[in-house]
Amino acid sequence: MYEIFRPLAGASNPHLQTLLPRLIRRRIRLQPFWQRLNLPDGDFVDLAWSEDPELAREKPRVVLFHGLEGSFYSPYAHGLLHACREQGWLGVVMHFRGCSGEPNRKSRIYHSGETEDARFFLRWLRESYGQVPTSAVGVSLGGNMLACYLAQQGENSLLEAAVVVSAPLMLEPCAYRLEQGFSRLYQRYLLDQLKLNATRKLLSYPGSLPLDLSQLKNLRRIRDFDDVITARIHGFNDALDYYRRCSALPLLPQIRTPLLIIHAQDDPFMTSDVIPDQTALPSNIEYQLTKHGGHVGFVGGSIKQPKMWLEQRIPAWLSPYLEQE
Repeated sequence: MYEIFRPLAGASNPHLQTLLPRLIRRRIRLQPFWQRLNLPDGDFVDLAWSEDPELAREKPRVVLFHGLEGSFYSPYAHGLLHACREQGWLGVVMHFRGCSGEPNRKSRIYHSGETEDARFFLRWLRESYGQVPTSAVGVSLGGNMLACYLAQQGENSLLEAAVVVSAPLMLEPCAYRLEQGFSRLYQRYLLDQLKLNATRKLLSYPGSLPLDLSQLKNLRRIRDFDDVITARIHGFNDALDYYRRCSALPLLPQIRTPLLIIHAQDDPFMTSDVIPDQTALPSNIEYQLTKHGGHVGFVGGSIKQPKMWLEQRIPAWLSPYLEQE
């Protein structure tokens, strides 16, 4: 029923599709239950649950990994958690380090290929709340990270199924795309968020990043940020080394978990380089390429009653894996 995406009439433009969710999902659809998870290195990540997990141990679970500088308050995140709760499932957003509104303690931050925190969290989730059907959804940066995790884990992913949405599966061409045309506006917004978070971190933990406030202010591209901060902190030679070593596209054949990948041809953050050769994908991966949808947009329905298609499509696809008899 929800397999085919039809854009909102008169709103198939990729930029409209990308921006509309912020207008449609302005009201937070649920009040999350917050929990702090301490990590083995002394840092932390914050979890936003659709309800108190202690009271929902028997419910199937959906874990959400957000995009660059995203959070529970991103329209797709609280919208999807609400959709999960409507299904009778337990949803949770695992915020990447520093993305929940408070600077993280360590120099390490997060990036498109940083799977260690997700791996620790998924093990902790099973050990703390028991073994029930569990799935994950990765959006944009979080989608590339999730695909990397699935490839690394092979048969041992701790997930029954997963969904990846609007993911920059080839990081280098996507970085260049954000430096061109109208997409530069998205880069400016994201870079401003990155710099704001980095400023907060430097003020809270002086010396925690490999630059000072004046140098931070002068960064002009996300590629500059990745060169000076992401690559240096995480042991890459430079931004290009990071992009080439952490792109998930070449790793897709190693994935054994059932996986749905959703991508729009007109995504203004991406190029066609992120689209895999579907004949080379293993049978457990379903690839859905839509003509329209923008970046994490996929707004359908009508002007009077717009529909967030992802909130329908993702639960419908996950249901056979989570509602096991």
